[in-house]
Amino acid sequence: MPSVRLIQELYGAFARGDVPAVLAAFDPRIEWHEAESNPYQPSGAAWVGPDAVLQHLFLRLAGDWEGITVHPRVLHDAGDTVVMEGRYSGTHASSGRALDAQVCHVWTLRDGEVVRFQQYVDTARLHAVMGTPRA
Repeated sequence: MPSVRLIQELYGAFARGDVPAVLAAFDPRIEWHEAESNPYQPSGAAWVGPDAVLQHLFLRLAGDWEGITVHPRVLHDAGDTVVMEGRYSGTHASSGRALDAQVCHVWTLRDGEVVRFQQYVDTARLHAVMGTPRA
């Protein structure tokens, strides 16, 4: 499956709430990196493995946000790397503040599985919406 098509399918599955389908596309040793200073992983250190991504991020997002959505605008095909330019939207459950933030995701694939993910986002905006202190 071409890399861009796989990533399109992952965004579609995430939008439907089909987290098992998303996790199934991950290599068992996926390295998932949030942007440095992100409230969920301020150090930017990788979570390794699908279960780590599920426990440390996906389950927390589901509890912290109402209607959290990724809006892919453009997918750039660079062979085994796909770059997504888009936006995040949603309402933070505790603060009640709405999020509308530009985002970039860099996906690295090998043999049809995601082996690495890197997020770039305005982390100051995330902190402001979430009402959390910046690291």
